[in-house]
Amino acid sequence: MTDYRTLQRRARIRSAAGKTATYVLLTVWAIIVLFPFYWMVMTSLKSYSEYNAERVPYLLVLKPTFENYIQAFTQVNLARYFLNTLIFTAATTALMMVLSVLAAYGFSVLEFRGRDFSFTAMLSLMMIPNELVIITNFVTITNLGLRNSFLGLILPSVSSVFYIYLLKESFAAVPKELYRAAKVDGTSDLKYLWKVMVPICRPMLITVGILKVIECWNAYVWPRLITDDEAYYLVSNGIQEIRENGFGRENVPAMMAAVVSISVPLIVLFLIFRRKIMEGVSRGGTKG
Repeated sequence: MTDYRTLQRRARIRSAAGKTATYVLLTVWAIIVLFPFYWMVMTSLKSYSEYNAERVPYLLVLKPTFENYIQAFTQVNLARYFLNTLIFTAATTALMMVLSVLAAYGFSVLEFRGRDFSFTAMLSLMMIPNELVIITNFVTITNLGLRNSFLGLILPSVSSVFYIYLLKESFAAVPKELYRAAKVDGTSDLKYLWKVMVPICRPMLITVGILKVIECWNAYVWPRLITDDEAYYLVSNGIQEIRENGFGRENVPAMMAAVVSISVPLIVLFLIFRRKIMEGVSRGGTKG
């Protein structure tokens, strides 16, 4: 009995020690990951004179000021960059979701000749370097005369092989018996997709949509390449313009305020849908 209790006590001690070590490592890692954002927020709350007077950056701000945020929206057209990004993100995400859902439904549910070969050929496109795709898209959009336009920004981003693959795997996990029963009842494919597949796979759809929103919000290379008119700048390009030609080269606190401003929407979006994102990711990792 004594030996059993001793072994049980040692097992509890090992378990507690393992959990403690895990939490300590996770805490250290969280601090490392979050510290740059914390430093960015603290810098944005410092006055220009206070920031320049620091020999060693202070981690706390005793007298915070929001003057930098006012300057970020008044000295440059940051509000216009926000509006452009919202238009680009909303249109691109909506079109991408429609195309990806229809393609994933076709590859996972419908039976047609050459389906597997077509899906394999589509997946092979993921092996092509993104730089080659950008060059091809740039030539195409330029020849169509769509540079410096929202259409030129949006069109190359409305399709994604990776998201089609994710949705196809999620749709394939739905039992085929539901589709056969729906067809017996005379349900059309579009009605079955909307009434059955979409509700069942909603977590994955939300996850894909949010990932696309983040991708569009952070887009830099393509918008920078296809637009040289400030009227079509997105927030990422606007921040780069502020850093290179605006007040960002001298007024670092105001620059940090602009960066914080464009980061907040994504953080709020994640906090609102974090449970759906986690549910979608967990379902995507298991089939059946």
